[in-house]
Amino acid sequence: MTSSHLPLALVTGSAHRLGFLFARTLAEQGYAILLHYNHSRDDAESTAEKLRLLDTPVFLAQADLTDTNAISGLLSVVDASPHPLRVLVNSAALMQAADAKTLSVSEWDATINLNLRAPFLLAQGAYKRMNEVGGGLIVNITDVGAEKTWSKFPDYTVSKAGLQSLTKILARSFAPDVRVNAIAPGLALPADDFPKEEWDRLINRLPIPRPAKESELASALEFLLKNEYITGQTITVDGGYSLL
Repeated sequence: MTSSHLPLALVTGSAHRLGFLFARTLAEQGYAILLHYNHSRDDAESTAEKLRLLDTPVFLAQADLTDTNAISGLLSVVDASPHPLRVLVNSAALMQAADAKTLSVSEWDATINLNLRAPFLLAQGAYKRMNEVGGGLIVNITDVGAEKTWSKFPDYTVSKAGLQSLTKILARSFAPDVRVNAIAPGLALPADDFPKEEWDRLINRLPIPRPAKESELASALEFLLKNEYITGQTITVDGGYSLL
């Protein structure tokens, strides 16, 4: 297949961390990549150069996904691409510690708008475009926390629980041509400011006491790409965290 005929994958928040991992996985599977970022332009450009080493076309697009106009603009970039959209990975997310007793409306809205509203609006737009070219796959990146009551992250936990529910609703609504699934990582990559002692404590509680390997998260996406009889499901890759 020539590069001009490759299918397109849009990965939000793909400049670094898990977004980059999923973008790289899709590039390795033969997709052109629309690499979305918001503030991390330098990281995005570095990521694009790494992906181009795989001989895949890479396009960069900046957008603040809490802004509905910016989402429309991002979908316009999809329309301008010579590659048909076949995969959307909703990976961009905000996770900040908070207290439900003092969480402000603006803090709540910032999390919900990025973690839940943006995936919904992008999924709507992706469905329209995928339906016109014969179908596709939407993958929402949720979190093992969607099944927990993380009181230190109330808005984040609610947003991921909502995204998990949205995955099922969209899978029914978009069937049969567009499949919608989710991947729920457990302990994979700690935040830069996450205390090492606390990270080690959490890891050592797991039935499989180690972080997820990049290959283990990537293989979940590869499975969803290849198995076209799976929709409305969440693949949990958490080393048994959900059992605790």
